[in-house]
Amino acid sequence: MSAQCCAGQLACCCGNAGCSYCCGCCPKIRQSRSTRFMYALYFILVVIICCIMMSNTVANGMREHIPFFEDMCKGIKAGDTCEKLVGYSAVYRVCFGMACFFFIFCLLTLKINNSKSCRAYIHNGFWFFKLLLLGAMCSGAFFIPDQETFLNAWRYVGAIGGFLFIGIQLLLLVEFAHKWNKNWTAGTASNKLWYASLSLVTLIMYSIATGGLILMAVFYTQKDGCLENKILLGVNGGLCLLISVVAISPCVQNRQPHSGLLQSGLISCYVTYLTFSALSSKPVEVVLDQHGKNVTICVPDFGQDLYRDKNLVAGLGTTLLCACILYSCLTSTTRSSSDALQGRYAAPDLEVARCCFCFGSGGEDTEEQQNVKEGPRVIYDEKRSTVYSYAYFHFVFFLASLYVMMTVTNWFNYESANIETFFSGSWSIFWVKMASCWICVLLYLGTLVAPLCRPSPHFSV
Repeated sequence: MSAQCCAGQLACCCGNAGCSYCCGCCPKIRQSRSTRFMYALYFILVVIICCIMMSNTVANGMREHIPFFEDMCKGIKAGDTCEKLVGYSAVYRVCFGMACFFFIFCLLTLKINNSKSCRAYIHNGFWFFKLLLLGAMCSGAFFIPDQETFLNAWRYVGAIGGFLFIGIQLLLLVEFAHKWNKNWTAGTASNKLWYASLSLVTLIMYSIATGGLILMAVFYTQKDGCLENKILLGVNGGLCLLISVVAISPCVQNRQPHSGLLQSGLISCYVTYLTFSALSSKPVEVVLDQHGKNVTICVPDFGQDLYRDKNLVAGLGTTLLCACILYSCLTSTTRSSSDALQGRYAAPDLEVARCCFCFGSGGEDTEEQQNVKEGPRVIYDEKRSTVYSYAYFHFVFFLASLYVMMTVTNWFNYESANIETFFSGSWSIFWVKMASCWICVLLYLGTLVAPLCRPSPHFSV
């Protein structure tokens, strides 16, 4: 049994076997999911390293507790205090290596239709060698000549890639809203209870959006001052009203009968969330009161004590950031999401209304239902066709690497960035979130208005 276990681990690390072979306690898992899990694990590992590099607390702790720290830094030519291994420039280099890793695999896996080809074996296995390759790329970025020119050029590439990543997530959100409404509307033909479900969910979402905007008006504005917050809340509230009116306007309804308040309600909720996130990311405003004391304005009173324990806030915030990015990557790399971005949708007559419609009627594959198994712990579910697009999967993680690089280094305020103060407010993060909010509204309006100018199946919902 021990020899079989060692052989399985060797096949996983150095061969094309599924990653469940590496651990005897791992449950049975589909090969497609285990592969995505391993790439996500590599991604998380590099993100954690980036967060450590941006932490002044970790740098100071290493300097105080590691003997001969300065001599070691000089020995590896990282500066007297290893300043080349910390800060935004180090994160840029590490993320450059990770982005190159995923971009190479994106090119390597182009036009793979099943898991039996040589390139598919590389994608689904050889985890030890791929970990070595990732480490070599991240380390090799520190030896790129003319670092100043490299960093100046790379930050523009990172900004473009980061905005593309945000754009993909916004496009998929709009597509999800249309798909949700179309699926549940299809059920009304056979069961009128779907009308009640649509009405209830729509009412809940508009209640959340309206309540959120009112609460932000109460806590983030004051009678005197906070003019900027008042304008932004008014603009975003007006945009929510605009998309709701356009969605149910007669001209839109004639071209798109499935358009309705469910989609606009979901987009309004997201606009409300982004508005709150932007306002909470805004640098605090401090003024002198009548007694000469510094007073923080335009933020909730209870919010002034949230950032006292910077290490706790940084830890929780980083965990949430990684979880959100990882969720966005994995949900945007499914076959249905990839097809939606290319304008390919299921035929309306094939729609079957389901509460959990986003998971499909039969799961990701049919071979699993037929119990096609090889080995004790791995279910090979991609013999006939791939469950997801390998190349698109790596491309999304390539963009996510750039998004992490820009986010962790505070976007365009990189020189003074560190992880402890990252969640205490930044103008660059504030405007990135506000721009994302407005782009999301424009994308949704585009799906409503474009068919009026040029009818096309691409916009049919």
